[in-house]
Formats: sequence, structure tokens, C-alpha cells
Amino acid sequence: MNLSPTEQALVQAARAVRAHAYAPYSGYAVGAAVLTDDERVFAGCNVENASYGLSLCAERVAVFSAIAAGVRRLVAAAVCTPDGGTPCGACRQVLLEFADAPEAFAVWIVSPDRVIACYTLADLIPHGFQRTLER
Repeated sequence: MNLSPTEQALVQAARAVRAHAYAPYSGYAVGAAVLTDDERVFAGCNVENASYGLSLCAERVAVFSAIAAGVRRLVAAAVCTPDGGTPCGACRQVLLEFADAPEAFAVWIVSPDRVIACYTLADLIPHGFQRTLER
């Protein structure tokens, strides 16, 4: 797959932040990055906790970092896992909350050394809860 320079930067951010994952319980380090409508990239890694329910996925950390910076519209994401795992249902729903066009929202799935797949958010969560609030 040929990635644009913006897509390459998004994928690289997900790969780089994966090195900071805190995953002592699962051993499954994940890095994620989201792209805003003004082409900024925000990254996050998974952070586990002995009380498993308090753990956060990389995708949500990236989204929440963007939101904390004032972002309200996301257009793409990249997720880096050891084996090409896709976002969990909760992360898919959080991404959907801030995607203006789920059918055009690219979700790049990569490993540390290759691009595995690219899905649209609409493909990953075809019947997600749609927001009704104006942003």
C-alpha cells in the first residue's frame, strides 16, 4: 500500500509511541495515533493496571489527548500492534464519536515492520451509536 506523507506520519507516530506502552499484565504493547481535520497527529499507548478495568487502550489515550488539546474532529487513525490486532469495540465507538464521515475515516492497522490493512471506521463499526449533538 502506498501511503501519503500524512498517512506515513500517522503510522510512524503509532509505531513510535508503542515503545512507551505499559503492558506488564498482558505483554501486548499497542500504539495508536489519530489525525485531526487540521492535520495534527496525537498519539497514545495502552496503559494497564492491576485492576484491569482501570486500564486504557492506546486508541482512547490518543483520542482523549486530542480532545484535551481542543480537537473535536478526527479523520483517520493508525494502530500498531505486534500482530495486526484491530481496535476493541469501545475504541471503535470512541473513534466514531469524533468522526464526521465514518465511511471516509481510514483506520490503518500496522505492525512494527509492515502495513497490514486499512479499514474504514464504517467497516469496523457498521451500527455504532451515532452522536446527535452538534459540535
